[in-house]
Amino acid sequence: MNNTSRREFIKKAFAGSVVAFSGGYLLYRFNKILFPGFTTLTSASLASHAAEFRRGREAMFYRKLKNNMVQCQLCPHGCTVSTGNSGFCRVRKNIGGTLYSMVYGTPCTFDIGPIEKAPLYHFIPGHERLCVATVGCNLRCKYCHNWHISQKNPGEVREFNVSAKQMVNEAFRQGVKSISFTYTEPTVFYEYMYDISRLARKNGLKVSIVSNGYINPQPLRKLLANLNAVKIDLKAFSDSFYRDVSSARLEPVMKTLKILKEENKFFEIVNLVVPTLNDNPGEIRKMCLWIKKTLGENVPVHFSRFVPTYKLSNLPSTPLRTMETAINIAHESGLKYVYIGNVPGHKNNSTYCPQCGQKLIYRVHFSVLSNKVENGLCNSCGYQIHGIWEET
Repeated sequence: MNNTSRREFIKKAFAGSVVAFSGGYLLYRFNKILFPGFTTLTSASLASHAAEFRRGREAMFYRKLKNNMVQCQLCPHGCTVSTGNSGFCRVRKNIGGTLYSMVYGTPCTFDIGPIEKAPLYHFIPGHERLCVATVGCNLRCKYCHNWHISQKNPGEVREFNVSAKQMVNEAFRQGVKSISFTYTEPTVFYEYMYDISRLARKNGLKVSIVSNGYINPQPLRKLLANLNAVKIDLKAFSDSFYRDVSSARLEPVMKTLKILKEENKFFEIVNLVVPTLNDNPGEIRKMCLWIKKTLGENVPVHFSRFVPTYKLSNLPSTPLRTMETAINIAHESGLKYVYIGNVPGHKNNSTYCPQCGQKLIYRVHFSVLSNKVENGLCNSCGYQIHGIWEET
């Protein structure tokens, strides 16, 4: 997409309504000029919408119990849900003893943006992706930038009625190289994500997810067959942090990362450094050493700068010196590709060859200004750079 068409794209997007803020950047809903034929589902229209939408799509990965109870087996919460109620994620509902996904085919937002925003730095740098999200999440992170949609129930924000086939067709119409499930936790709209990703891969599109990693092994392994790249938020290396800040546990996320390694799936890790909560150098070193030993030295690791938001607006932004300390610890621990996020213009936005030190991919924030990786190799010394690259 050239600069002119991008400007036109953004100009038209402004005709839609603003959904939420993400890292200081707006997400936009798209209007019928951009996405013809998609039905907008407002609160008023939901009441009269077809019964099949209200009923949703039967969920995958659950078991039926006595007295019309069900147990969801999609994520480690393992919610036991009585009829008429929803699980922890808000979007999987027991209707008469059957568990349904209430967000199948109803994204609350989708837009087009750079893969670097994921961030995925070693996955065809500079390409544009179609981003998809529904409401809901299986975590309760107190610093969530997208809480406006992640902490909402179906029907509480404006939604669209978009089939998996329509979404894939739109990706082709927009000329993007991949579809990315992001902004909220893709695990909670698993069925919709699974159908889109399977259809996308079948038609030659690449697929990525931006995830908290809080998913059970069986659904994860099934999904991975349709994915090219995965970004996992390793929020801290402390179970108490996960429990207090995100209402979750650390061990399942570590298990997810191990499975990604076992399945030889390309992935990158992000750690948002939050002042006073997970910025202890000892904990960061422990995390980096675990990554090196368990997952390998080639895994790209991003340390992102915290910005006050949501329920942690009382905390300051992460000092730059704290971010640079984390970078130094990661390098000392033997990790080869380490980045700083949310600090536009920092030298550690860019990728360097671990062998000769050449700046291979010059980035400023989400923009790729130059790329000297050729067929996966440093164009200076021939060192193999870990990642998924454009073949030339």
